[in-house]
Amino acid sequence: MYSDNASTDSTAARAHRIDPAAPVLLFDSGVGGLTVLEELRKLQPGMPVIYAADTAGLPYGSKTEAQVAARVAGLLGRMTERFHPRLVCIACNTASTIALGMVREVLEVPIVGTVPAIKPAATLTETGVIGLLGTEATIRQAYVDRLEHEFAADKILLRHAAPGLVEAAEAKLRGEPVDPAVIAQAAQALRARPHGDRIDTVVLACTHFPLLEAELAEAFGPGVRFVHGAAGIARQIARLTEGQECARKAPDRALFTGSGGTVPEAYRTVLARYGLQDGGRF
Repeated sequence: MYSDNASTDSTAARAHRIDPAAPVLLFDSGVGGLTVLEELRKLQPGMPVIYAADTAGLPYGSKTEAQVAARVAGLLGRMTERFHPRLVCIACNTASTIALGMVREVLEVPIVGTVPAIKPAATLTETGVIGLLGTEATIRQAYVDRLEHEFAADKILLRHAAPGLVEAAEAKLRGEPVDPAVIAQAAQALRARPHGDRIDTVVLACTHFPLLEAELAEAFGPGVRFVHGAAGIARQIARLTEGQECARKAPDRALFTGSGGTVPEAYRTVLARYGLQDGGRF
């Protein structure tokens, strides 16, 4: 699921002012946002992209709201000044549920956020019991409460913080083995809740988690579907950039925070699969 109401300009009015080489800036705390990039490539293969991963700040889920808001707003402010993106996508549920409003107030560029896919999950469930896996920060947000009230008031929504899945997803993309105990614990925790045995739909409320969908499906067993927002986010980006000219004048690149001046070696292979070259640090 996505949320965007940042721009009051019409798409057509903006289109003629856009530099064809201006990128879409995809921002995440790590590499989870690659799930959004994968969907965006299907819709707009010619769209220039800069992928920014705040690995020095990972994980966001264990930080306070104030820490996340300050960090995300500060980083995106500097990056928009430097790269002049046509659109910014916060491809992170935690960052979006906490900092989306603040970022929209300070940046004069369309912003697409990422919020838990509770609305589609509520339409899909047949038992009326939905599981939600997210970070510690995401599951406690009032934003999620509002989504539940608006779209799933007549359902049972069971939330569980599964921070271990973030590192498991990062490890998987680095080519390292995934600890099956971490996956099993997340599934068992939801199943152990009252009515948890009736869960038939699980919201993956972190962009990292779809990277582990196969492992989660095995842990939950048959009859459970998984819902996340990557495809919807990509459609929203495509809608807001419709009619804009695109010209990739340089290779798409990945940027990381942290020490050193290059992309961490462990990520090079997977980034190349997503069409991203080494862009250094920001």
